[in-house]
Amino acid sequence: MVRGGQPRGTAVQTSFSEYEYASKARVTRRDRLLGEIEVMTPWGELVAAIERHYPKGGGRGRPPIGLERMLRMYIVQNCLGLSDEGIEDAVYDSQAIRRFVGIDLGRETAPDATTLLKFRRLLEDKQLTDVIFTTINAHLAAKGLFLRRGTVVDATIIAAPPSTKNEARARDPEMHQTKKGNAWKFGMKAHIGVDAESGLVHTVIGTAAHVADVTQAQALLHGDEEDAFGDAGYAGVDKREESVGVPVNWHVAMRPGKRRALPQHGWGEKLEWVEQIKASLRAKVEHPFHVVKNLFRHRKTRYRGLAKNAAQLLTLFGMANLMLARRHILNLGARGASGI
Repeated sequence: MVRGGQPRGTAVQTSFSEYEYASKARVTRRDRLLGEIEVMTPWGELVAAIERHYPKGGGRGRPPIGLERMLRMYIVQNCLGLSDEGIEDAVYDSQAIRRFVGIDLGRETAPDATTLLKFRRLLEDKQLTDVIFTTINAHLAAKGLFLRRGTVVDATIIAAPPSTKNEARARDPEMHQTKKGNAWKFGMKAHIGVDAESGLVHTVIGTAAHVADVTQAQALLHGDEEDAFGDAGYAGVDKREESVGVPVNWHVAMRPGKRRALPQHGWGEKLEWVEQIKASLRAKVEHPFHVVKNLFRHRKTRYRGLAKNAAQLLTLFGMANLMLARRHILNLGARGASGI
């Protein structure tokens, strides 16, 4: 017997499932991560920024799925490092993800992988991942987290599949190899500019792996900083053509060989002290990389071509900013609640 198109007892089964989930003794790491994303993400602002580009439906055919639901599914996919098919399966497997996305399987089916693929392509075609990134940063800036007096620049390699066992029988032509230390790496680079005070990312650029870090240095600045910091890979940045006339003081690390040759006393000791101070300032740039690569598990490119992967990086670093800012924002909320 069915009632209203649903099996009898569906609502009871759903409520038991919810009760069992809510009363479990242990909170998993996934639960904590999803809870932090839920609290930190400015959903209303993101939906408002994307809404005019999203299909409105009307006429014949099935109406489009709600924008916030698709946005939530897309964000949780990126933050958990899942493929389109992987997040579709995860919605059915995980009560935590269903609750986050807002799906009750007793009344509806989850958006499938093809629907999510179309949504992702919409974001890429309309440059909406840039909108997601800038909207998140504007939200954080309104809370006083971007001070903009200095920038730290750095890059990391995101590996790409080197195998030729695919339909084209070729590696991704837009990816390249580069040597890091004694090992060759194949893939792309994520170049970022980070606010020297807050440690939040304000600029993201994706290039092939063989592009030298120093060539992107000037593009990673927002234009209002007085000082910029980089590791030894940015040596000579102030002498490059694009840096001429730009009023920024560059503080670049000494090359390792030259640093090892410093005397252990006198002026050598003082220079070593300066290098340690510069290194402590540059350390903030490693925090967003840690979130993206370790927390979000994004160590390999998921798509073919630079444009798609660079678009995904904007979403990932935008969400990384929210994760890095959560302690400050939650502390602000606690002080406000206590009347301080």
